[in-house]
Amino acid sequence: MIAGNGTARPGRTDEAARRGLLVASDPELLDTLFRLAAAAGCEVVRAADPAEARRHWPDAALVVLDADAARACAEAALPRRPGVVVAVSGDPPPDVWRRAVAVGAEHVVSVPQAEPWLVAALTEAAEGTRRSGAVIAVIGGRGGAGASVFATALAVAAVGTGEQALLVDCDPLGGGIDVLLGAEQTEGLRWSRIGVSGGRIPATALHAALPSPRVGRHGEGRLAVLSCERAAGGPAPEAVVAVLEAGRRAGETVVCDLPRYPTEAALAALDVADVTLVVVPADLRSCAAAARVAEVLAGRGILAGAVVRGPSPGGVEPDEVASALGLPLIAAMRPEPRLARAVEFGRVPGATTGPLQKAARAVLVEVATMLAVRGGAAA
Repeated sequence: MIAGNGTARPGRTDEAARRGLLVASDPELLDTLFRLAAAAGCEVVRAADPAEARRHWPDAALVVLDADAARACAEAALPRRPGVVVAVSGDPPPDVWRRAVAVGAEHVVSVPQAEPWLVAALTEAAEGTRRSGAVIAVIGGRGGAGASVFATALAVAAVGTGEQALLVDCDPLGGGIDVLLGAEQTEGLRWSRIGVSGGRIPATALHAALPSPRVGRHGEGRLAVLSCERAAGGPAPEAVVAVLEAGRRAGETVVCDLPRYPTEAALAALDVADVTLVVVPADLRSCAAAARVAEVLAGRGILAGAVVRGPSPGGVEPDEVASALGLPLIAAMRPEPRLARAVEFGRVPGATTGPLQKAARAVLVEVATMLAVRGGAAA
């Protein structure tokens, strides 16, 4: 648990750190705040007065007060802390601003005008202060390059390190990435029923709604899968951005499987991704096709790297393939015997020891290094 002064408080849990605190007596406003908290996936505690609020005051991720509560908490000399909001119905009268200053509030907001802002603030409270996650896009250098298999292996590798992972399918003609996980019959929402039109959505609510196939051992991370369906169109660009950003804000590893053809949703995902991986087999025709993909990415200013998949019939080295594409080599993968047959019979890609798992793990390390270097340079 992170206390208001940024120090660890013994006996507190991370779950407690992601709760909000409501102190309000206006029934209509209170109902609105509970509704907004539910929409944000944020657990909240309601305190009736400053004495009851004092117990939760230092540890709540966000504190929302009505006008009367702001005055009462100031008079009770509750300590100043960040993350205090005063909410009122309609335009705030002048005395509300004085009360907000007295209690040390950072914001005064009007309902219903500020409801989207409050949902976003409550969403951040629910997601805690975790590190920013990585969004990795995966695209095939040519058709049949194995991009979907590698994207799945990446997500599985992230789960194996204890991470939360989100695997997002943006290829409406790919048959559904849930098939690769044996989860095509698993309960949960697919793109056609996700009902996201943009804005901010809580990752906790997203994970609760999506299929979550078991791909790791007990105690490892959790994978959520958002798949296209066999008989439905693809996602809207704004929905893709909302989902990818939700995973990033929650500190998850987000892997996005993209089609080779530039749909609007695919382009939106490329613009959001931290890095794009071009999966290319090490043969002449694949290199020729992948060169066109690399050209499109470069023209859009996309940070990309090559994942070269063997075997190479002509003996071309992985670094030669990457150099021909004008991309850095992120990883090279030796052939994995009987991989296609194993996937056909239900083995999850990258779930067992082999070249695919090794390459996926190497990519996660390399991507983390790239992003750390880029973050340091930006700072």
